[in-house]
Amino acid sequence: MAQRRPPDLAHALERADAVHGLYYFLTHALFRLFAGADPLVLLRLPAVLATAVTAGLLTLLGTRLAGPRTGLLAGLAFAVLPPVQRYAQEGRSYALVCALVVWSSYLLIRAVDTRTARTARARTRAWAGYGAVLLTACLLHEFAVLVLAAHAVAVPREARRAWARTACVVVGALAPLAVLSMRQSAQVAWIGGLGTGALLGIAAVAVPGCAAAPFLPRPVVRLALPLAVLPAGLLMLVSLVKPLYVDRYVLYGQAGTALLIGAALDRLTRAGGTRRAAALLATAAAIVALLPVTASLRTPGSRIDDATAIDAAVRTAGEGADGILYLPARRRVWSLADPSTVRGLRDLALDRTPEASGTLYGTEVSPSMIRARLRTAHRIVVLRDPAGQPLDTTPGEVAKRRILAERFEECGTRSVHGGRVSVYAHRC
Repeated sequence: MAQRRPPDLAHALERADAVHGLYYFLTHALFRLFAGADPLVLLRLPAVLATAVTAGLLTLLGTRLAGPRTGLLAGLAFAVLPPVQRYAQEGRSYALVCALVVWSSYLLIRAVDTRTARTARARTRAWAGYGAVLLTACLLHEFAVLVLAAHAVAVPREARRAWARTACVVVGALAPLAVLSMRQSAQVAWIGGLGTGALLGIAAVAVPGCAAAPFLPRPVVRLALPLAVLPAGLLMLVSLVKPLYVDRYVLYGQAGTALLIGAALDRLTRAGGTRRAAALLATAAAIVALLPVTASLRTPGSRIDDATAIDAAVRTAGEGADGILYLPARRRVWSLADPSTVRGLRDLALDRTPEASGTLYGTEVSPSMIRARLRTAHRIVVLRDPAGQPLDTTPGEVAKRRILAERFEECGTRSVHGGRVSVYAHRC
């Protein structure tokens, strides 16, 4: 998407992925600015830098709330949390959103601090800065707006009116994008109901956080606990009606978890004696226990698919083939990053390319045309979902499966992480 021309990108966002539109344009600008550089480095570098910046901002935020030890420990804790490490590696917007949410939280604390906002003009600037940063986070991903629930709890009574005005401006400015993305809600039809892992994950933060709250500095608890629990909790409640919960959508909640960890470690290490020794021992044990997790996060197996392995399998399977078929159509995404993988293979179902059609994966011809094209092919490569995945029931996908069963013989299938690459030959 980011490699498309801006008019083509804008055209596509009218139909799909509007929620990621700002991120696509920013990445497009990055590609243009550093043309010729390794695109994978450019794609991932903003997330790496944003994660480092978030750790630094958390250090500032924790210092302002409870002192430099809490701040430093919170920043270090954030850096080793597995979800943070995962999305620090990926070319997505979530690490950037996390940095902006933490920055907005820091600006919120400054805005309500009368020591740094003595005049009306200074207070206005402080609230404007808070609103601008938070709105940018929301435009990068709409679910950043859920942090307002956490901020509502953190804001003291005397500052609630100013905060409410700023929050209304943020929500109002976000509304057009929200309306557009709601029209594209079919894109998230793949999200299932709440799993046990999601519920246990939020409980693992909420229960210890509430138990430790009486022993931690109140300013930390007032911001960190709602930040860690409320955005994820609200999204889970919405998911009871319309499944929308995915952990990365509220990755910024990990900042609240890190603040709680930092404050707890500060408190325990200050206690001295056996408590301090136990805290240091528990911290060391946790870091050792996380080593296998952090190592596995840097392997292809930690992702939903391995596009590099799929490309290699397609190159091998494509020798002697005259066509390729994506089953279902969204699997065309595997070939978009490196089109040379399928060079020489006719896309038997494609009508208009993604760029020409203003879509994510392109549009396909009618079922009758798919049937006619397949009849002219002799040996084709088929890219499929992993075994056991539910089958798409659209007419086009049904027609693909039917004609393969009727007129082709499966010569071999190679299963790779996240998909299958099969070769079919026309029956004589």
